[in-house]
Amino acid sequence: MSGQSLLVPGTLSPHRTVPASIPRPEYVGKDAPTPYTGPEVQDSETVEKMRIAGRIAARAMAEAARHIAPGVTTDKLDEVAHEYLCDHGAYPSTLGYRKFPKSLCTSVNEVICHGIPDSTVLRDGDIVNLDVTAYIHGVHGDNNATYLCGDVDEESRLLVERTRESLNRAIKAVRPGRQINVIGRVIESYAKRFGYGVVRDFTGHGINSSFHSGLIIPHYDDPRATTVMKPGMTFTIEPMLTLGTHEWEMWQDGWTVVTRDRKRTAQFEHTLVVTDSGAEILTLP
Repeated sequence: MSGQSLLVPGTLSPHRTVPASIPRPEYVGKDAPTPYTGPEVQDSETVEKMRIAGRIAARAMAEAARHIAPGVTTDKLDEVAHEYLCDHGAYPSTLGYRKFPKSLCTSVNEVICHGIPDSTVLRDGDIVNLDVTAYIHGVHGDNNATYLCGDVDEESRLLVERTRESLNRAIKAVRPGRQINVIGRVIESYAKRFGYGVVRDFTGHGINSSFHSGLIIPHYDDPRATTVMKPGMTFTIEPMLTLGTHEWEMWQDGWTVVTRDRKRTAQFEHTLVVTDSGAEILTLP
């Protein structure tokens, strides 16, 4: 594995503003969102709005990813995604969610998820996950992907490639009438081939007008995940695979989650809707 030194917190830039004309999610300015009490199955109008939100989120992520290079700060990636979302009439869902201070998450190397963009400078050989969510027309679209920065070692490159494949396989396993736990079973069985850890405590989630609806999508074979998938259900699948343990620790910022053994980790995510025959990805550019 790469011999890069471990990450340390950087310095945050000032709060980015969103034009007043762009509607905010209800949780902005509050300590926590209002609990979702609506259905997990969405009507066709809501799903169409989520296609729009998902497309914008995917394009914002792709635009930020184009700037990934040695010497670029994670804060610069946040700036790019923030401007893209606002320019397209969308609010960055993470900005102000439970007081998260930025418009996307940047999780580098040993960071599993929820890394806060700051003055951290990307180095040759890093891997970096971008997690972007757009809020528009009253709904959210959420996606993430892990990218290579410069010349990345083979072990890390394979981790990224196989994490992407684990998501693809999980999406193919989605069928109405199946229990949610089939998703985690597929991911975990694939990851075990390579000796990877599968993060258990951070999961996929229901999403619609709520950023996190309360529906949980485990990425391991959890016998408790017996909810049956139905056409019109909308949720994310976002496996986090590691080169070592699935156990984690959190930085003092209350957000940044790192592997306990500080080995590298990768993640990929799409927002989906269950169809009559499988799943439609809503976060395609």
